[in-house]
Formats: sequence, C-alpha cells, structure tokens
Amino acid sequence: MAVLIATFVMMLILVLIKHVAKSKIQGKNKGCMPKRKSPKPTKEIYSTTWSGLYRFSKDEIENAINNDWDRRFLGRGSAGLVYKGVLPSGQVVAIKHIYKSNNTDSFSREVEGLSRVRHPNLVCLFGCCVEGGEQYLVYEFCAAGNLAQHLLRKDSVLTWERRVKILRDCALALRYLHHYIDGCIVHRDIKLTNILLTEKLEPKLSDFGLAKMLGMEESKVFTDVRGTIGYMDPEYMTNAKLTCASDIYSFGIVALQLLSGQKVIELDFDARDQLTRKARDVSMGKRPIKDFEDPRLNGNINRADFESILKIAVLCVAKSSKGRPTIDVVYEEIDKAWKNTMVEMII
Repeated sequence: MAVLIATFVMMLILVLIKHVAKSKIQGKNKGCMPKRKSPKPTKEIYSTTWSGLYRFSKDEIENAINNDWDRRFLGRGSAGLVYKGVLPSGQVVAIKHIYKSNNTDSFSREVEGLSRVRHPNLVCLFGCCVEGGEQYLVYEFCAAGNLAQHLLRKDSVLTWERRVKILRDCALALRYLHHYIDGCIVHRDIKLTNILLTEKLEPKLSDFGLAKMLGMEESKVFTDVRGTIGYMDPEYMTNAKLTCASDIYSFGIVALQLLSGQKVIELDFDARDQLTRKARDVSMGKRPIKDFEDPRLNGNINRADFESILKIAVLCVAKSSKGRPTIDVVYEEIDKAWKNTMVEMII
C-alpha cells in the first residue's frame, strides 16, 4: 500500500509540473503574438463610418421594393441593378442592389462620395443597407429617367432651350465637384445614362461608383483605367493618369451628343471618333453647321449660341489634356448661352 500511494503521489506531482510548464510556454507565446481584435459585423462598421446616412434594414429595403407586390426594375448601373421603391412615408425612391460579385470599392466610393457632397444637380443619397452579405443604396427618385432615353424618344423632342439648360446645370455640378473643399472629385463616368432627369427635366449627375478624389496637393493620380468606352479620356486610357481634365473630355462628348442628337446610348470608339471629327470640321468652317445640328430641332436654335457651345465642346475633347479648358471656362461659356436663351424666351 505504501508503494502504491507513493507511486500515485509521484504521478500526480509529474502531471502538475507538466501542466504548469505548458501554461508558462503558452503565456510566453501569447505575449509574442499580435493581438487580434474580434471582427465587428459589417453593418456596425458602416454605421460608424457614414454616420450622416440612414441605415435601412434588409426588411425595410424588401418592403420598399415589393410595395403593393409591384417590383419595378428601373435599370442597370455599373455596380448593380436599380429598382423603384416606396418608403412607409409614401416617398418614392430608387434602390440600387449592388452585385454580389462586385467588391466593396464601388459601394464605398459611392457612399463616401455622395454622403459628403450636396448640390441641387447631384443625385441625393438617402441611406444604405449592409446586411446578410447584401448591399443596397437608396437615392432620390428621378421620375423622367435618364438623358439618353429622352434623345431616343419618338413622342417628344428636347427643345433647344432645355438642352442648353441641361448642359449648364451639369457644368455647374461638375464645377462644384472639381472645386470641392477637400480636393477635386473626379467623377470618371460622365455619360448620358448617368444624367438623370426629374419630373421637371432638371438634370442630376448620378452614379459615383468610380469617383476618385485628388488631394489638395495632387493634380493627377495614376490609377486603374475605369469608365465607359466612347466617353473615356484617350490620354487617361493610354497612360492611366487621371486628372480633372478626364471629366472635361467626357462632358465634351455629352455636349456634342446633345447638339447633334447622337442617339447612341453607349458610344464605341468609331462612333466617338466620327462625332469628334465632324464637330472639329464644323467648328473650323470646313462644313456647314447644318451638318452637325440635330435635324429633330428643325432649325429652332440660336445659331450664335450653338456655335459657341460647339467650340467649347471641341476644346473639351482635345486629345491632350493640356489643350482642354477648365470647368470654370466651360461653365462660363455655357452660362452665357443660357442667359441669352432666357432673354429670348422672355421676348
């Protein structure tokens, strides 16, 4: 019995010694390893990052989209599908459902961009939803659709006065972005389908999924080439150097489309080159203005203002960014045309 008791005691002592030694080793290893914070839920991260926005729940989003069992599809954006929604208050909104295959870059850019900027000619972002692996953005609803749809319509024609007003207001929005207090915000995807129209046909620049901010000390930044074929700055496509002038080029293409009635929603390289080549020829007097004027206007234009807008648009689409005007110069020229238009409307 004495031997058995002694053996048991010795085994117990050995087990205790081994346990204490193991605990000390683990403690030392733990002290050498970096501390890891437990991951927070995505929804919580977003709620602290964009505190100025309302965070919708997924149920609220689904109820808004499926209001009265009417799930209305509005269109397809660069990052997701857009639906019409109705909030409990009765307010109509546009809800973008971000593609699951899409990374969070475009979602983050759009939320960060639109949550900090406010302008009458920029679409307003009301809130967002990040829940269950799904991402949604909730915007103000623009009842008249986008600008491309109106150039394609057969039942009505955008008047000369309306076209000048749309160009002027878009230039005003772009000037606001390029002179933002924290640095120039480059939209990177200005095109007809990203210019939404309210019920009164007031334009609002939308889709900030590709937007990039240049710091106060930056005039350019090298980044991945993103945008829409036909509207993209050829210099940016060649050297990946993004500047404010890249937006100026895209705006110039939009201006040429409005002047000519170019009805192609998404331009390809050939269509773009033909458009810019014809515009230069007309601007230099090699071809008559009639060759570039939208025939649907039936000559109901102000010839002098048409020429001035055409000239500034041609400068905007210069192949080199050094030859393009700033947004201030662009806005001033188009604003002059708009003031002349208002005088004629009064008379």
